[in-house]
Amino acid sequence: MNNRDAVLTTAAELRRQIGEDAPPAILDVRWRLDRPDGRPDYEAGHIPGAVYVSLEDDLSDHSRTGLGRHPLPTGAAVQAAARRWGLRQGSPVVVYDDWNRAGSSRAWWVITAAGIPGVRILDGGLAAWTAAGGELQTGPVTPAPGDITVAHDDLYAGGRPTLTADQVGAASVATLLDARAPERFRGEVEPVDAVAGHIPGARNLPSMTVLDAGGSFLPQDALASLLHGVDSEDGVGVYCGSGVTASVVLAALRSAGVEAALFPGSWSQWSAAGRPAAQGS
Repeated sequence: MNNRDAVLTTAAELRRQIGEDAPPAILDVRWRLDRPDGRPDYEAGHIPGAVYVSLEDDLSDHSRTGLGRHPLPTGAAVQAAARRWGLRQGSPVVVYDDWNRAGSSRAWWVITAAGIPGVRILDGGLAAWTAAGGELQTGPVTPAPGDITVAHDDLYAGGRPTLTADQVGAASVATLLDARAPERFRGEVEPVDAVAGHIPGARNLPSMTVLDAGGSFLPQDALASLLHGVDSEDGVGVYCGSGVTASVVLAALRSAGVEAALFPGSWSQWSAAGRPAAQGS
């Protein structure tokens, strides 16, 4: 399996897999900045068999202070949630959303960082599913309990690389990418955090630039061109506002063969601690 196929799956492939004897577990991770609770949209129509996953409750741990707006959960919490979602040992998992791949990429990162393999993002999200003729199911889905076991309890030092604020401040990676919108990176606006700007030395790569107009990840040649000069051997880190949309860039990088590190606390942790803020491009 190539790098892209290890991270992404297509609506056509998912439709085929659903009809097989051992279909994948499907997780609906709808979340957006202006509507963080995606359950009402999920219950109004989702891929048949999909289980709703709350980014705020299942993929974050808001009881952990000083680590930004979306602190990572523990591996034990992920295991408990994954069993509730029906995940089973050795079975594949497909995650999807309906907004800029943010929810599904966060789920892909968190679940794989806990050490659960075989997780792929539905390329193009729910729109790709319906465009391919996929039907929708309404109401909640409650699966039989799963038996999955995670390999890592501390996701800050788990199955995927991460960076601390101190490591970012010490420039421990050669390339630091900021996945926020350009105007937030430049410090012209800041709708969420108290301080505007970006981490000194960072380069802006908005998460939307790795997607096409339909919300699918760019083809490999276009992605390679966009990521020219970004090399995991030199060390690559990614951050955003709170560690969510950075996961979209991380998924794109991994599909291109680059294993980059997430700064989980991102700008929300960095700025709240009074660390230096750069302005402009």
